[in-house]
Amino acid sequence: MTAFNEESGTGEALRRTLGIGRRRFLTTCTAVAGAAIAAPVLGAPPAAAQNLGRGQGHGHGHGHGRDSLVPAHRRGIILYTVRDATGRDPLASDLPSGFREVFKQLSRFGYRQVEFAGYGQHANAPGGASLESVQGARLLRSWLDDYGLRARGNHGYIPPSWPFVPAELDTFKKHLEIANILGMPHMGTGGDPTNSSYRADWDVAADKWNALGAIARRAGVKLYTHNHDAAYGFLLDSGPLDAQGKPTRSSGIRKLEYFLKATDPRSVWLELDVFWAHVARYKFHTYTAPDGSTREKVFDPAAVVVRNSRRYPLFHAKDGTVNTTNGMGYDMVPFGTGDIDYTTFFSRIGDRDYRNPMVEQDNAPSTTDPAQSLTYARIGYDNLAALRGRRH
Repeated sequence: MTAFNEESGTGEALRRTLGIGRRRFLTTCTAVAGAAIAAPVLGAPPAAAQNLGRGQGHGHGHGHGRDSLVPAHRRGIILYTVRDATGRDPLASDLPSGFREVFKQLSRFGYRQVEFAGYGQHANAPGGASLESVQGARLLRSWLDDYGLRARGNHGYIPPSWPFVPAELDTFKKHLEIANILGMPHMGTGGDPTNSSYRADWDVAADKWNALGAIARRAGVKLYTHNHDAAYGFLLDSGPLDAQGKPTRSSGIRKLEYFLKATDPRSVWLELDVFWAHVARYKFHTYTAPDGSTREKVFDPAAVVVRNSRRYPLFHAKDGTVNTTNGMGYDMVPFGTGDIDYTTFFSRIGDRDYRNPMVEQDNAPSTTDPAQSLTYARIGYDNLAALRGRRH
């Protein structure tokens, strides 16, 4: 990693772009810090199921105070983080395997919410390989209830067609039915509305999502899209046209911010992945204006949430350590062990009884340590629970 002089313009500009404090920036740029990762508490006693539904019996009792930035009942995890555990063969391992046992373990850690990433698990787990059905949803709901967990959302099915193919629309409606059985207030997808940079394509995506969102609203479910860094890049919407007749420059509007304005706030919601939003802050801080000049506009993830407060009920609480050599600005690490300032972020966006942070780590599963993803899930819960608001 390049050593930056804190007094230099380059170092200070990079610090601001990464969105971390001066002391943390200097520490990161001058030393390689290793997080001490403890063994998973896989043998902790389960909480009593009859108490869990009333908000009692947490495996970890900390974090109930008024200064907690994430109330106990709002602490969640997306199951993608522990996908190796739900997909593990229970006949071949003593570790938690399949949805039921993973729910039990997450409840022991203290989690009260989960976000699904599909409904598939190992074929030998109770319920079989796929629980993507009305019957499967009822089984999942019974396990959630047993362990005091609430399903908050799912990265599931969005029809690829537009206008809709009838069979695909039927599948979408089946997923809405599953969401209602699970008691899930939100349903979404893990991808961006479109991978394009052109405004015309985002207009098409907005029309499609408005239509889907209206269907979901009638079913009592809020439809959401989950962002990656590219969605917060700049829209190509002005300047000279290229050989295909498409614009080559930008007005300075970011793609997903345009999508927010083009979609119905009653029908379409968003889930902010805080890690990827910080990657976008690092990558997309200049654009080519219509006159050909280069202009700076640094992305502020918390500010976009504040400006569109009720559109952001869900978050991925994902952490990273600064790395300016990998093209993204950060390396992904267990939540609470990185450089992203979550105390400031959650303090700024406020409305803690509306926000639902889901701990996520894309690279938590390990080919050499079968318990790693559950270890990281426990670390994530402890660090989420430990977040406290700053005193003013």
